[in-house]
Amino acid sequence: MNAQTIAVHLPDGAIREVPAGTTPLEIANSISPRLAAASVVARLTPLSGAKENAAADEHASEAAMYGAEDAAAPRLVDLTTPLTADTKLELVKESDPEALKVVRHSAAHVLATAVLELFPETKLGHGPATDSGFFYDFHRSKPFTPEDLALIEAKMAEVVARDDKFVREYEPREQALAEFDRDGDFMKTHFVTKFTEPGSQVSFYRNGKFVDFCRGPHVPSTGRVKAVKITSLAGAYWLGDEKNPQLQRVYGTAFFSQKAMDEHFARLEEAAKRDHRLLGKQLDLFSIQELAGAGLIFWHPKGGIIRKIMEDWMREECLRRGYSLVFTPHVMRRELWKISGHEGFYSGNMYTPMELDDAEYRLKPMNCPGHILIYKNSPRSYRDLPVRLAELGNVYRYERSGTMHGLLRVRGFTQDDAHIFCTPGQIEDEVVACIDFAEAVLKTFGFHEFKVELSTWDPNDRAHYAGSDENWTLAVGSLQRALDRKGIAYKTIPGEAAFYGPKIDIKLVDVLGRLWQLSTVQFDFNLPARFELEYVGEDGERHQPVMVHRALFGSVERFFGVLIEHYAGAFPLWLAPVQAGLVPISERHHEYAKKVEAELKAAGLRVEVDDRNEKMNGKIRDFANQKTPYILVFGDKEQEAGAVSVRTRGKGDQGSMPLADFIAKCKTLVASQSTEL
Repeated sequence: MNAQTIAVHLPDGAIREVPAGTTPLEIANSISPRLAAASVVARLTPLSGAKENAAADEHASEAAMYGAEDAAAPRLVDLTTPLTADTKLELVKESDPEALKVVRHSAAHVLATAVLELFPETKLGHGPATDSGFFYDFHRSKPFTPEDLALIEAKMAEVVARDDKFVREYEPREQALAEFDRDGDFMKTHFVTKFTEPGSQVSFYRNGKFVDFCRGPHVPSTGRVKAVKITSLAGAYWLGDEKNPQLQRVYGTAFFSQKAMDEHFARLEEAAKRDHRLLGKQLDLFSIQELAGAGLIFWHPKGGIIRKIMEDWMREECLRRGYSLVFTPHVMRRELWKISGHEGFYSGNMYTPMELDDAEYRLKPMNCPGHILIYKNSPRSYRDLPVRLAELGNVYRYERSGTMHGLLRVRGFTQDDAHIFCTPGQIEDEVVACIDFAEAVLKTFGFHEFKVELSTWDPNDRAHYAGSDENWTLAVGSLQRALDRKGIAYKTIPGEAAFYGPKIDIKLVDVLGRLWQLSTVQFDFNLPARFELEYVGEDGERHQPVMVHRALFGSVERFFGVLIEHYAGAFPLWLAPVQAGLVPISERHHEYAKKVEAELKAAGLRVEVDDRNEKMNGKIRDFANQKTPYILVFGDKEQEAGAVSVRTRGKGDQGSMPLADFIAKCKTLVASQSTEL
């Protein structure tokens, strides 16, 4: 193969030899014009030993404003990028999740184009894609009005209709800085200065007359931004510093079709109906009291019943799986947190110290040091290991006021924490068992889909991590092998490990397709060393155990918040705080209501009787508004037959049924933890 020819490996295993400089778009057209038209960007994966192509080198060198990249990892590039080295090539179509981020970043450029055409005095910040859309920061002395936003959105439609190509261009760094300085574009000057090297070429993207400092990639042209909408306007300080100028941040979202956008807003509308904060008040489940303080949860009787069911299930399951239940204090001496490393690595998330008569104390943000002290309290042999200690322990973390959100982000919460002390040879089996346990939690509570991430360390950022390179290699390898044994696909997230070790995060997918971070399994070689933990090995010598942290609900509060939204407050029978509402038709049926209530309670069911002097339909409506699974109505006929007329949530009137049959049905559903009625 001569120097002017490169090998392009396609997903179907085919290898195409093409002249250096051939673009992904040209390769797509050679396969099928329809494929070329459907493609958005290209995904390149450098082959081992192959020299990076020039475009990819520059692409990586700018990494910064949008996050650094591994030069050997797959990366997205424009379809017009010249290929100059052997590579794997995948044409990314609209159905690929990464394509959505590309069109949203392109939509941010469309927004900036529209703003400058309407308000040319505006200075530009940056416009990244987000999980739900995109935003762009603008500096302008006059605030945007709702009328301005309507004009901007209309102008964006014009920019899309023009179908201008997105073209990547390069300019010497010093020339770019001089031009930005001349025009007063202080934010662009900052980005170029911070994220490019002296003497380098700086990447820009042009669409029509609009040009922006950007790494890309982008869709082929503005016409591919087929559905775009401005969603809100907010303020943001330049660089997050209130001493700096205030910017106007315009938010929007974009999709490849109007249908996809309509479905998105329908999901948002449904999510708003499911908001656990609204349902928590409506169903009288919990509250946050201003007098007591932000981020502190008060569990009301109905929420308390659900919490008891959750915690009872978890404790019983822990015992069945070989854990021992422990309880540790809420406040401990500051010296303990210095030994554990939290004082140094985690202090910003802890409440400030309390000075008492004998020492300084801190509220615990974690349960692990307490469990370590229990382990250390007695001599341990290899025959004792693994030691599994579990606690539903209250912990306290200082969350900034702007970050708290109902049950999902709080300052005081209950962590279903467990710590496993074991030998290095036992670690993989224990991690696999933790993953099995996590799967059981999700399945039991009605979640059937999840995503897994493996968070590893950044060896170039030693200040944020404890332990040796050898320990980190052992820890990461153990978690990887455990996931491989389970056959679970996972995404590796470099630099997101805890300071004491790597972790597996299991994110459940709710009924609306939203991801929620709850279960986590973490490897820790750091704390056993800090606390000088030991066990006597089979050889009679002293050895240091390794340690696994795991939390499966994550926190009882957060898990409960997710449950509320997943079920829209309509909990399955086994979790419902009131499983049946009893509605006697008239006063003469009150005695029968007491009999029905007694029999249902004797069967272990949770019931309420509405014997108010109100109309029957009003009572039924009140129970329905509380999302009660069953409403039992009875009058003369039911009383004589020993029956109840059953109304099932979501199904309506099911007719009359002998009370004994209804009880048997409910007991079966509760025992099976069914999500169906």
